[in-house]
Amino acid sequence: MRPVADTDAGEDSIDEMRQEVGQQAAKAVVLVSGGLDSATCLSIARSRGFECYGLSFDYGQRSSSELDAAKRVADAAGTLEHRVISLDIGALGGSALTDTAIEVPEVEGAGIPVTYVPARNTVFLSYALAWAEVLDAEAIFIGVNAVDYSGYPDCRPEFIEAFQKVVSLATKKGVEGGEIRLETPMIDLSKAEIIKTGAALGVDYGLTVSCYQADSEGRACGVCDSCRFRRQGFADADLSDPTRYQQD
Repeated sequence: MRPVADTDAGEDSIDEMRQEVGQQAAKAVVLVSGGLDSATCLSIARSRGFECYGLSFDYGQRSSSELDAAKRVADAAGTLEHRVISLDIGALGGSALTDTAIEVPEVEGAGIPVTYVPARNTVFLSYALAWAEVLDAEAIFIGVNAVDYSGYPDCRPEFIEAFQKVVSLATKKGVEGGEIRLETPMIDLSKAEIIKTGAALGVDYGLTVSCYQADSEGRACGVCDSCRFRRQGFADADLSDPTRYQQD
């Protein structure tokens, strides 16, 4: 079974999962960062009938307002529970998102940018997997994207496929013949396609914060990679951009 699921495959699989658990709603752990992609991912999981448990991380990121956004998004989506795990990844340094001594780039560069947080998705998925085992969840949703992204290696299909193998090999459920699926419904979508999908599902993007260096009120800088991808996505989708910018 493919670890990277499209919408139709996900709708089919939820029926199978319900049969396996005696018609009870299937559970899913959804990683919620507070940004546009994760808000859309959470809405997709809800639309497929999953009971959703939101998981966010306070990992020492530069913009703490994204955690406020994560709480708003999780509440608006009706998650059964939303947990925020404190990690000290920021103490390790090595990323402009956790180390204020490293400037967030405001022009597009080549290669993997300094906003990459080493092993972030590996750590996040490990925690999500642990909670999924405790909840006896059938799926983990993560809003990674390999199209409109900043070149992060842990957003690629190859990474998801490799971690799916870890899920099967390193869990009680996997060893006993069960399955926890990694769901990445937006991995092949453009930013505009993601926005259109979320808009059709009623996502309020005004609740989200995508900026790498948003201020304490959640207002975006408008010039970092994330802001540029977000702004262009709304333009390409021909939809109004609800983002609040610091220069407005």
